[in-house]
Amino acid sequence: MKKILLLAFVLLLSISLFGCTSSGNEAQLKNQGQKKVEQQQTDEVDKKAVENLIENFGNKLQTVSLQAPQDDLEKSMKENYSALVTPTLLTKWMGKPLDAPGRLTSSPWPDHIVILTIKKLSEYEYEVKGEIIEITSVEQVSGGVAAKRPITLMVKKIDNKWLIDNVILGIYEEVKSILYKNSQYGFTFTLPKSWRNYTTVADKWDGLSLKESEGDKIVESGPMISIRHPEWTLKKPRQDVPIMIFTLAQWDSLQKEEFHIGAAPIGPSELGRNSRYVFALPARYNFAFLTGYEEVENILKSNPLQPFEDTQ
Repeated sequence: MKKILLLAFVLLLSISLFGCTSSGNEAQLKNQGQKKVEQQQTDEVDKKAVENLIENFGNKLQTVSLQAPQDDLEKSMKENYSALVTPTLLTKWMGKPLDAPGRLTSSPWPDHIVILTIKKLSEYEYEVKGEIIEITSVEQVSGGVAAKRPITLMVKKIDNKWLIDNVILGIYEEVKSILYKNSQYGFTFTLPKSWRNYTTVADKWDGLSLKESEGDKIVESGPMISIRHPEWTLKKPRQDVPIMIFTLAQWDSLQKEEFHIGAAPIGPSELGRNSRYVFALPARYNFAFLTGYEEVENILKSNPLQPFEDTQ
């Protein structure tokens, strides 16, 4: 009987100890999980702060003329950079202005910095790699890039504030293409560099009824934008890049053959779409065989139209 009681006591003690150990492990794992979540949240906040810092710095570059007289340059750097970079780096740049990012010429000029990667080096330091995007008045109106320059920025947390502590500038890269951007409808179109100074022509397409009783009654219509080569003239016209714009409902109706466009037996071909519009190439757009039609055909083969969500 005593042996049985002793055995029962040992068993109960073991279960109790096991329970305590399990509870302790669970608490430890829960604590570790909580710390991990808190660290992730901290990292997200820090990363966003670093992104904002680089964005603000990139927006300041065009205001600092590196070719200005020394007194004016120092004043400009202090006004625009002092809240974003460490005092040590600011002093270094004022001594060697060409080591600093800023505006070297009247055109092109630095417009912003595109962030490519953000790497956490420690709790108080990040490495950011990106590109300085330079534009001219052409890109300012129509979108695109005149030049790119690689940039690496070391960002440190000093007195609870993120500041740029060092910058390494790369060599300017030649831009082999330009970008037409349409913010009204939400798409971009990549063009060869030879199309710089292109123009755009606004027109419209008409959709005709397929009902015999209505004849050629226009039942639908919409905008069409043609991108025109800079060498186009009235005497020597060149092939445009025509882009028809449909609402989703219009495009769906066209596919159901509820109306037709022009006399071609086939309809326009889709180039891309966003949540509001379909962008399409007219059928037989190049049957006049104008100068440059082969170039336009090659441009279209490279999937140049990229839709995005417009802000209308």
